[in-house]
Amino acid sequence: MTHSHDGDHSHSHDHSHDHSHPHTHDHSHDHGHGHSHGNAHDQGHTHELTFEQKLEKLFAHWIDHNDSHKETFLTWAQRAKEANLDSVAQNIEKAGQAAEEITRLLKEGMKALK
Repeated sequence: MTHSHDGDHSHSHDHSHDHSHPHTHDHSHDHGHGHSHGNAHDQGHTHELTFEQKLEKLFAHWIDHNDSHKETFLTWAQRAKEANLDSVAQNIEKAGQAAEEITRLLKEGMKALK
């Protein structure tokens, strides 16, 4: 990709991003109203989740997403070790340990919700 500016120079940005896990996350949102499908069964019945149900779904998503990041950190820490980048590997491993702590806190929050 080449960027030009109003001056008389340009520069290129040639880089890529490697993620070891796919980003197939449900990005749903709340419209603030119930959804009725117009048949007799749905009269007076909405499909809205309670606040607690929304939190439960969010906790599950956050835990799964965070765990996938933890695995990515550990994979790249190992690769950094193999490349003799020990101090880099240690920092990435610390990020993996922090991710484990985040998962622990999220699981405690989900448990407290139930």
